[in-house]
Amino acid sequence: MSDIFPTFQTTLERIKLAVSNCGRTPGAVRLLAVSKKQPIDKIRQLHTQGQQAFGESYLQEALVKMAELSDLSIEWHFIGPIQSNKSRKIAEHFDWVQSVDSIKLLRRLSAQRPVGKPPLNILLQVNIDEEAQKRGIPAAETRVLAEQAMTFPGLKLRGLMAIPDPGNDPQGQRRSMEKMAGLFAGIQPLSEHIDTLSLGMSADIETAITAGSTMVRVGTALFGPRN
Repeated sequence: MSDIFPTFQTTLERIKLAVSNCGRTPGAVRLLAVSKKQPIDKIRQLHTQGQQAFGESYLQEALVKMAELSDLSIEWHFIGPIQSNKSRKIAEHFDWVQSVDSIKLLRRLSAQRPVGKPPLNILLQVNIDEEAQKRGIPAAETRVLAEQAMTFPGLKLRGLMAIPDPGNDPQGQRRSMEKMAGLFAGIQPLSEHIDTLSLGMSADIETAITAGSTMVRVGTALFGPRN
């Protein structure tokens, strides 16, 4: 088993330093370990170092991992596109869904969340750079969908998620992230539960945190390149 503890500590230090450098409160940013296509032993090892939240994009792969790691207290996030025929299993098994992009999906997840389970934490995915090939709602529709999301039983709106265009230059990426922070600030007054802006990955942690991200999604910097 390879030792990923050094990369975990390095990532935590990057987050801590970025938070400090822009004058934000210590602990203001959470780390989501993106574990898709990573072996179960690496997830278990990272969990033993204190990491609780893991993100998966492929349902069948995630269900296998959940079964194998059922002895651990893991907070599972679904972060990939959602096909209608897979929404039930996602609603049943995950703690968070970060890729909600339609009223139809809100309706399905609400109806399919098992009675007696805590509300499913959801983030609305915004297509902040209006990329034709990318999922997500237009920025202009964010508040309307946020207001609708709050009416569905079994769901708890926690905030927004975006994947800015990686092809943008650094200034362009920063502008996109700042725009996301503005959208997030615009919906926060709707509920005390809206506390999460999921923004930033391995290559742009610092830019995202400076813009206002409260959760960074990191895979490569923790686990190395995926196979």
